[in-house]
Amino acid sequence: MSKEREDSSPKWKSRGSKSQDGSISEMEELPVPQNIKISNITCDSFKICWDMEARSKERITHYFIDLNKKENKNSNKFKHKDVPTKLVAKAVPLPMTVRGHWFLSPRTEYTVAVQTASKQADGDYSVSEWSEIIEFCTADYSTVHLNQLLEKAEVIAGRMLPFSVFYRNQNKEYFDHAREAQENRMLPSIKDNSGSHGSPISGKLEGIFFSCNTEFNTGKPPQDSPYGRHRFEVRADALFNPDTNLYFGDFYCMYTAYHYVILVLAPKGSRGDEFCKQRLPLLDITNNRFLTCKQVEEGDGGLVFHHAQDVILEVIYTEPVDLSLGTVAEISGHQLMSLSTVNAKKDPSCKTCNISVGR
Repeated sequence: MSKEREDSSPKWKSRGSKSQDGSISEMEELPVPQNIKISNITCDSFKICWDMEARSKERITHYFIDLNKKENKNSNKFKHKDVPTKLVAKAVPLPMTVRGHWFLSPRTEYTVAVQTASKQADGDYSVSEWSEIIEFCTADYSTVHLNQLLEKAEVIAGRMLPFSVFYRNQNKEYFDHAREAQENRMLPSIKDNSGSHGSPISGKLEGIFFSCNTEFNTGKPPQDSPYGRHRFEVRADALFNPDTNLYFGDFYCMYTAYHYVILVLAPKGSRGDEFCKQRLPLLDITNNRFLTCKQVEEGDGGLVFHHAQDVILEVIYTEPVDLSLGTVAEISGHQLMSLSTVNAKKDPSCKTCNISVGR
């Protein structure tokens, strides 16, 4: 799409408006865009087209496009002549693509309205009336965008450390409820909105969060947790084995030095696996920079597990987990609420974990 950004505020004349010498300009009205359609929506672009009456079509040189986040849809549109348009686009064949001009954000509702315009010899514009206002919502990150995040995360993952258990901290009431009302099982729930705003799993994927990071000096899980003083521990091979698919879900930080990587563990053929297969990059469980499961070639041929040292892993398991597979015990450390990632907002200014699309 050919676009031009005017150096000064564009000036325009509607039919019957005063020209610069004070006379009335009786110009034929320009056609108003009708039946606007938005298509091919991504996290930071969309295509737009519309119908127009044939009259004066050849006079159209530009389109004025006014785009607002939906909560700002009542903002003033060109209240004064010196208010610049959001976008002055050269008239090109429709549909035309608007890509990143406003640094569009993913998963965000917008309104859009259009005028046709004719640039005059003196630099002024004659414009049509505004079209109707159309609403649309941008999409999630695609796998292309997630692969860009994945590459960034791989850079800082650090060396791999061994681990043997996954663990989940909650309060005592959570585990009591699982025993009494859920047939001794922890059940998947919808992932919250923490992490990247464009993450395709937020508010959609059902799963259970686990951790696996270990303390460098002990090789064991830390005794502190922001999520509760009771911890369920389960052998790593109960959740992660050759019958499990591993997906990269997200990479983010919360205005701190810590960076988080979200991974999804989905038993092959499960509903969670089918969900992720369409949306997330699949990782090789034996060879990736975050979480590995490998067969031991010697001895009993068991499995060994490693996690990345320099990122905090949040592992989502997509199926119910029976408490009988592990143990629940109270930890000795503190409940550090400041480290919670519940609905955590990603730092949009971090160069380490952001990609060059809407945040």
